[in-house]
Amino acid sequence: MPAVVPRPTALTALDGHAVLTRGTRVLIDPRSAHATATPAGRAELPGPAHQSVGALARRLRTEIERVTGLTPRVVADAGARPDRDDIVLTLASDGALGPEGHRFDSAGPVRVEAASTHGLFYGTRTLLQLLRATAPDHRAVPRARSLDRPAQRIRMVHLDAGRKYWRPGYLRNLIRRMGDQKLNTLFLHLSEAEGFRLYSPRFPGLADPDHSYSRADIERLKAFAARHHVQLMPGLELPGHATAVSEAFGIGFGSGPGACTGAHTHSHLTPDWIVDMTSERAVAKSKEIVDEFAGWFDAPLFSVGAEEVPGQLADCPRVRDHLAAAPDVSTLGDLLNRYINTLDDVVTAHGRRTAVYNGSEHLPAPQQQVHERVVFLTWEGTGAEPAIPGHDEIAIGPFYNTPNNYHHKYPDEPWMYDAWAPSAAPDMLGSGLTNWADYNFWADDDYVERHMAGARAVLADRTWNRSPTPDALTDFRARVRRVGDPPGMTREWQRPRVPDRPSHRWTFDDAPYPKGWTYAGSPGNTLFARDAAGGLHGTSYIVENPTPVPGVRGQAWRFDSDRDGVGFGGVDVAEPWTVSVRVRPSARTGDQVLLSSQAGALKLMQHGTGRVGFTRYGVADFSFPYTLPLDRWTRLTWVATPGRTALYADGERVGSVPASIPLPLRSIGTERASLRGDLDDLTTWDVALGREGGRPAPTPPPPQPPAPPQWR
Repeated sequence: MPAVVPRPTALTALDGHAVLTRGTRVLIDPRSAHATATPAGRAELPGPAHQSVGALARRLRTEIERVTGLTPRVVADAGARPDRDDIVLTLASDGALGPEGHRFDSAGPVRVEAASTHGLFYGTRTLLQLLRATAPDHRAVPRARSLDRPAQRIRMVHLDAGRKYWRPGYLRNLIRRMGDQKLNTLFLHLSEAEGFRLYSPRFPGLADPDHSYSRADIERLKAFAARHHVQLMPGLELPGHATAVSEAFGIGFGSGPGACTGAHTHSHLTPDWIVDMTSERAVAKSKEIVDEFAGWFDAPLFSVGAEEVPGQLADCPRVRDHLAAAPDVSTLGDLLNRYINTLDDVVTAHGRRTAVYNGSEHLPAPQQQVHERVVFLTWEGTGAEPAIPGHDEIAIGPFYNTPNNYHHKYPDEPWMYDAWAPSAAPDMLGSGLTNWADYNFWADDDYVERHMAGARAVLADRTWNRSPTPDALTDFRARVRRVGDPPGMTREWQRPRVPDRPSHRWTFDDAPYPKGWTYAGSPGNTLFARDAAGGLHGTSYIVENPTPVPGVRGQAWRFDSDRDGVGFGGVDVAEPWTVSVRVRPSARTGDQVLLSSQAGALKLMQHGTGRVGFTRYGVADFSFPYTLPLDRWTRLTWVATPGRTALYADGERVGSVPASIPLPLRSIGTERASLRGDLDDLTTWDVALGREGGRPAPTPPPPQPPAPPQWR
């Protein structure tokens, strides 16, 4: 199996290798140098190509130089005869290739033929991957011939950019990886109850400029994505999931005379979570917002969300009165469908198609049906067959990545690789990996990337080549590692180690959300844990929540259920490190976790011993010779250096273990082993404060204000 991700759809391996040399040229026909497609290579989806043949050839020269050290000349000469070490890019009128397919032939010279530069680009990705995987100098290409075209038109990565702000540097590297794996759509879900991430002077107060994207930001990102043949698909969330919009303009169901109440929405949210679809002013403002931002993007699809409108909203007197008076709506389903269609008219006027998440089809709607052109993003079902009759679909349901300790939804990579067959039905446009930032609003970008990367590679492989996989998932993962990242990757932002002050400090005192985020929960839901030192804030989860109680200083949080937890989404920190916390346990259970991640956990009560300890998952549980007393405050301090961890209780060293783990920063607690008792003043350092030889751990210094975050 060649080291190419995704697998070519039809490949014939030949003997030997073609070898690039210092004389290698990239040959193109000057008549197509400024072209992007022949008529056979144009289609509504995935959308138009913007990179010309000439620009692609020059880009390929730079990429080959980064991989091999060679710098081929780009030659635009229709009469040039290719030598065996040349590369030939040909734009052809071939209907069999479609907008993204290509022929690849590395018998020598290397030839890539396609009907658009989408296809030429993907053929050059095959070339570059083969070069990267060929040691030692990455200049030899295994000889092969292939006819390669995707199984699905939309191959998508979805990012929750409403709850979480993603740094532009991360987005650019994600786009590089997507283009390399022949994924063609980056869906930025840009509004949620908690935030709106597009900043326009037309709507002051809607988005915070420091934690959103301006028109200039979007233009730069669109141009960058176009060079990687990735469509930048925008998504807003209306009428539900819209607290940030509702409160900015006073257009929610919780505003104005006769407002709806908490009984008419989801129990953990406020009525302003939903834009008032009965209000002409609210509908007009919704249209104005969609009209503004639909003009910022050029991808074929524009999402307006439209999911999870609560059925109990129909019992709100404001809704009942409107349904009784309006001749064209008689149910909540009618009201929602009319709202979708109103926004679809705006999107259509911009030459785009509207996409919505599925769910509206479950509400009875005798008078209003969603326009046929609207595409449904189906989060129910297996993604193997279309589920919404009469509408095109994109399957997202089996591919949810929601890496928190409440939802715990991760794509099933073995099922995806071994069993899933992407639908070839004409109304199934494609499939998408969805990444949601619930309860990880301030997570590190790399935290989500590490959870996403494996499933993204599998999705790329299966949506391009839906034939049965020829090997095991472990073999595929080995190929992915062998191919590695594409050329041009830049260093992404990483949280810097802090040598002279706490790296994080959570006091559990009441604090407002940071600028740029909106509190969408009903009172008592999703408590906010401010990080006074490092900006890695956290929130508790819905349904179960800690209870604020008096602490050693100020306020503490009381945990009394395994579902009581706090999500941070931090990347583990390598040793050395120090953690100090004040804890007052109220009960003994078989396993109590203070801080956790996928790799390990700090334990207040270790499984099997009941003592304070830590765990490296899949390796070992470690315990100190110390058991926490109940019903009184104790200050615990773990001090880790590579290969050794010491424990202090109230400043006195009580033991050490000849082992260590990276500091876990995903969350407080786990879904099965949260603590029982009160927690106050949880502080971390990126240095080892304690010392061996029985010396006490130093008293934690007072926290210093964090350095301002470098969002851009």
